[in-house]
Amino acid sequence: MTQALHEDPLEGLPSRARIAELILGSRPPLDTYVGWQHHRTHCGLLVPAPAISPQQWSMLPESRQYDYDLYRELTNANLPLQDTPMHDKVGKLIRRRLSCNTRKKDDPTRAGVMISGWGNYGKTASVISAGAVFEDQWLELHRCLNPGALPGTRDLHAPVVYVSTPVTATPKGLCASILGFFRAPIRTSATLPELVRQVADSLQDHGVKALILDDISRLRMHRADDQDVLDLMRALMSLDVTLILTGVNISGIGLLREAKWNKKTRQWEMPSLESTRIHGLEITQTEHRFELIEIDRFRYTTSEEIQAFVGHLKGIEQHLRLLNAKEGMLAGGTMPEYLMRRTGGVVGLVGRLLEDGAHEAMESGKELIDEGLLDEIVLRRDEPQQSPDEPPIPADPPATGKKRSSAKRPRNTVFDDHGPADATGS
Repeated sequence: MTQALHEDPLEGLPSRARIAELILGSRPPLDTYVGWQHHRTHCGLLVPAPAISPQQWSMLPESRQYDYDLYRELTNANLPLQDTPMHDKVGKLIRRRLSCNTRKKDDPTRAGVMISGWGNYGKTASVISAGAVFEDQWLELHRCLNPGALPGTRDLHAPVVYVSTPVTATPKGLCASILGFFRAPIRTSATLPELVRQVADSLQDHGVKALILDDISRLRMHRADDQDVLDLMRALMSLDVTLILTGVNISGIGLLREAKWNKKTRQWEMPSLESTRIHGLEITQTEHRFELIEIDRFRYTTSEEIQAFVGHLKGIEQHLRLLNAKEGMLAGGTMPEYLMRRTGGVVGLVGRLLEDGAHEAMESGKELIDEGLLDEIVLRRDEPQQSPDEPPIPADPPATGKKRSSAKRPRNTVFDDHGPADATGS
């Protein structure tokens, strides 16, 4: 018993110099080979701070308290990417498409993928996670060697390339962005055909199998340059490369013609092509060459949806380091309903609200997240819009002089058109 009292509860905690290095260290841009490799090899490796009690913290020397609190801030600000239904949906599609495309031998064109969703829905995080997993598996399969490399060469092997669509998109600009990933030299006098050939050679020489183009919604199909960029992307699909495009409202910017959301099938439906539509042939080719999926937010209507959201909150709860944290701090009581109302189920907003909440809990000395503390944190979207086909999340009853009942609605309660109903059907 005496030995246990003298054990260091922070055994394994990094030194202050290492913590400062983790906080201050710069991260290379993701749209470069060095930056992508840094992300692929370092993502998810941060070890959370050890969980200790308030009593253990109070017994630490002041310098150790400072180190621990500093590392707790780092832990709370880096919530891990969890296997949400939306993340799993993206990963499954990308794995299937890359698996099929990398095994094709005779098909001259590789089908692509489009990932659409609104801001903070986790599109980019899900896509780059799936891309990193694919690259790990591909490198292991080929023992980190480029199977298509020429004898005597030492080209970088880059199975996955991540590029952000230029703000003002032009074919030359897109070529420059792809070549910039490898820091390849570009002649200022190079013509577009020369740049396209240089891009094709780079993709082949580096063994590229997946090309991620982020922020594709910057394209506007009423501009001639943007239509030329789309033509260039379709040309890249004949180079044994799988295109993975991500953006906001892809179906509404003209890449796949104006689509309509079917509430019953929960899929985007493409209307019939009008015979008089300009560039109708090219748009149809794009539609047929890509599979579009729409990332959704968390929902709160069925028991499965509720369980998915509560499970996500449990994952965050286990990761956060607050001295007075208790089981059910985020996933118990009325907190799931509160968080759903505040964030509309948008995964990025959920994370930001709870990260800010953890910081405020440490700053205030409360060391616990509750509704009162989160009320003081302002989100840009505190009153989220909800789909017209989805019943609103019930608000808390107004405060009265009477003591509120301690009885809480069971977690498997859902809402039908006539009000609350039990998800089990009883």
